[in-house]
Amino acid sequence: MAQWATARFDEIGEITDGRVPWRPVRHHFGISSFGLNVFTGRESGDRIINEHDEADDGSEEIYFVHSGRARFELDGETVDAPAGTFVFAEPAVKRTAFAEEPNTVLVAAGGAPGKAYSPQGWEIWAPLVPAYEAGDYEQVADGLRKGLADDPPYAMLHYNAACVMSLAGHTDEALTHLRRAVQLSDAVRQYAENDTDLEAIRGEPAFREIFPDAPA
Repeated sequence: MAQWATARFDEIGEITDGRVPWRPVRHHFGISSFGLNVFTGRESGDRIINEHDEADDGSEEIYFVHSGRARFELDGETVDAPAGTFVFAEPAVKRTAFAEEPNTVLVAAGGAPGKAYSPQGWEIWAPLVPAYEAGDYEQVADGLRKGLADDPPYAMLHYNAACVMSLAGHTDEALTHLRRAVQLSDAVRQYAENDTDLEAIRGEPAFREIFPDAPA
């Protein structure tokens, strides 16, 4: 049976990675075919979009200024974007945005041409980033146990969990998540090759089973 759902803007709780807050619309609805988030600058001058480009994964992004007024910086060029403005950026464009009026709201969507969208569970990982950067690995491990309790198919989230469990000394859990990450995406092998977060488990027989070609 076909399903549908609705949600008001303020019914989708904000999360943050310690830099800018946003509302994870894709995650809220369980969308798996495209990315969609909402960013809010509560005060004039607040950064709404962190400076970044999408050159690594080739994603195109489009932003819609729902309310307020935004100032975009695109490859060093300033663009004024009042409410009702669409701003499109190709992957290699360095972009950031700031609120020019209180309660400026941006809707952001993106995807890579010719590639199936693959959600990575950033919405679960992002709130744990400050604790990870502070070295509080037990707190992060607890958060990941909750976020991964239903085994969502997020390869990079399982990989991050393997790193955190390794750092926290939870060897069996680290290897379980690492094995699951590889099952979901063979691409994670490139990250594991030189990742110092995994040093504590490299000597484990199970690690050698997962990565038989890894240097001894």
